[in-house]
Amino acid sequence: MSNTPMFRVLTTSECFALLESQYVGRMAFTFRDRVDIEPVHYVCKDRRIWGRTQLGTKVAVLAHHPWVAFEVDKVDALFTWQSVVVRGRVEFPDPEGSAHDRDQYAAGVAAFRELVPEAFTHDDPTPDRDLVFVLPATELEGRAAVARVR
Repeated sequence: MSNTPMFRVLTTSECFALLESQYVGRMAFTFRDRVDIEPVHYVCKDRRIWGRTQLGTKVAVLAHHPWVAFEVDKVDALFTWQSVVVRGRVEFPDPEGSAHDRDQYAAGVAAFRELVPEAFTHDDPTPDRDLVFVLPATELEGRAAVARVR
């Protein structure tokens, strides 16, 4: 007997279940003729990807080119895995900006504290990461593989 993979498309509910079960994803973005991808901690809540980062090259690029792809995987074995890609426009709400920005920033902080309760406090393990980002998960697709025994 051999294992042969069977591939399938994940339902929207399965995509969100995967996004909600993980906490490290990869954000891909472009600038001119270069594509980059970086791992980030995140929380998926209310059909949004909430994360945090610090001022740097990625943020400078995203300020002018905010369209990203965000990928999360769960791999159990060679032919047993799930993967979700979210595409959209990432935003960095200003904690001192408009009422909408302040609300979005507070929602991001609250969501991220579900992962790291000390986040954005004096006991924060990564205090330099003071920027919140949000990516609405409105455009997403997922795939899965399962091993079939033949």
